[in-house]
Amino acid sequence: MPSHDFRKPRLFVDAPLEGGATVMLARDQSNYLGNVLRLSAGDGILVFNGRDGEWQASITGRKRPDGLEVQSRTRPQDRPGDLAYVFAPLKHARLDYMVQKAVEMGVSSLQPVLTRFTQVSRVNSERMRANVIEAAEQCGILGIADVAEPIAFDRFLDRRTAERLLVFCDEAADIANPWSALSREKAGHGVDVLIGPEGGFAEEERAALLRQPNTLRLSLGPRILRADTAGVAALALVQAALGDWT
Repeated sequence: MPSHDFRKPRLFVDAPLEGGATVMLARDQSNYLGNVLRLSAGDGILVFNGRDGEWQASITGRKRPDGLEVQSRTRPQDRPGDLAYVFAPLKHARLDYMVQKAVEMGVSSLQPVLTRFTQVSRVNSERMRANVIEAAEQCGILGIADVAEPIAFDRFLDRRTAERLLVFCDEAADIANPWSALSREKAGHGVDVLIGPEGGFAEEERAALLRQPNTLRLSLGPRILRADTAGVAALALVQAALGDWT
C-alpha cells in the first residue's frame, strides 16, 4: 500500500471522485480550508468519499475556497473488515471520544443499543457521523463507518445474524486469557463487539446473551474499565487476534 501523506490536509467529500472532476465545497468546508487552515486557490489537499479511494485535488475560488479540481488518485479504496462496534451510549464528550477511537481502531459500523442500565436514551446521530468523518480525515482512513440509529437491546439480539461472532465483554467472565480465547474463534462472517453501560448488564440481559449462538463472553483483565476504555481494549484485542493487525 502506498505510504500515507500526513503533510497535506484531508477532506471528506460526498461526491464522486475521478480525474478531472469538479467538486463544490459546502460552506463549512470552505470556512475550514480558508479561515482555519489559511489555504487559497491553487493549494493542494487530499480528498476521499469512502468509495473511490483518495485523490489529490487543488482548491479553486477567487475570494475564498469554493471548489476543488480533482487530479490524480493517491491511494485505491480499501475494504476494511466487517467489524461492528455495538455499545450502550454515553454522555456527550465520552461518546465523542468513543466514536473517534472506534473509527481509528477500524470498525465498519457503529450500533448504539439501549440496555436496562443505559444512562443516555437519546443519541445525536449527526454528531456521531461528524466524529466518524473527522477521525477518518485525521487518521488517513479511507472508509466511513456506518452510523445506525439506537435500538433496544432485545431488538438488537433478534436482528443480528447468527453466523456473526458476538464478542460480549463482561467483567464477570471467568476467562483468564482473552487473547487465547479470541485466537480460537473464527470471524469469517463478521464480528460484533458489544460493550455494555457503566452499570453493567442486567442479569436477564446477560442470560439472553449467553443463549445467543456463536458468542464469546470475554473478560478484559483484572481491572474494571470505564465503558469507553473497555471499547478500545476490546477492539484492539479483536483486531490483533482476528482482524487486520494479523
